[in-house]
Amino acid sequence: MTTNEASRPSRRGPYAKSTERRNAILVAAHAVFAAHGYRGGSLQDVADRVGMRQTSLLHYFPSKSDLLLAVLNWRDSNTGDGTAPPDPEEALVDAVIRQARSNEEIPGVIELYTVLCAESVTDGHPGREYFTERFERLRRSYARRFMQLAVEGRLRPGVQPEAAAASLIALWDGIQTQWLLSPESVDMAGCLRGYLELVILPE
Repeated sequence: MTTNEASRPSRRGPYAKSTERRNAILVAAHAVFAAHGYRGGSLQDVADRVGMRQTSLLHYFPSKSDLLLAVLNWRDSNTGDGTAPPDPEEALVDAVIRQARSNEEIPGVIELYTVLCAESVTDGHPGREYFTERFERLRRSYARRFMQLAVEGRLRPGVQPEAAAASLIALWDGIQTQWLLSPESVDMAGCLRGYLELVILPE
């Protein structure tokens, strides 16, 4: 190999370019669905943002529903959202507050989730199964954490782990909607902390 050959930057292969284009489509779709929902956002809107033809976009995602599910999974993988505290050593309160504050910092994350979650209850929505499974998974996971707190004697008397888990998720979703409408008036993390301190006894 000559010196010139060694110093010459290697060309990116087709796989790298394909991955970059796929990620660009996901970013664009994230913005479109967050702003207009699944029903209101079109594949053409996404294609226009990326600067490509709709037929080319369909090469990466064969249908609009495929693109939606890819965006939802991509969102979860980037935020770590969608699963209860992954680190069993991290206190439940700390994990919830950390996630809530992290979500606030990522543009469009809360908008996308709130809009698509609301839409998913409508007939034939392709995200219905995703959100149904997500809620079931979160309820089970948070209930286990509340159950562990009960075993440790740190759950207030009369609080049922399953109900506490469902209530936490309901509060979180509801407070996110209020925050979207009036971010300067709503302290999401503070509200979540307040609820958890009501049901969890201090150490």
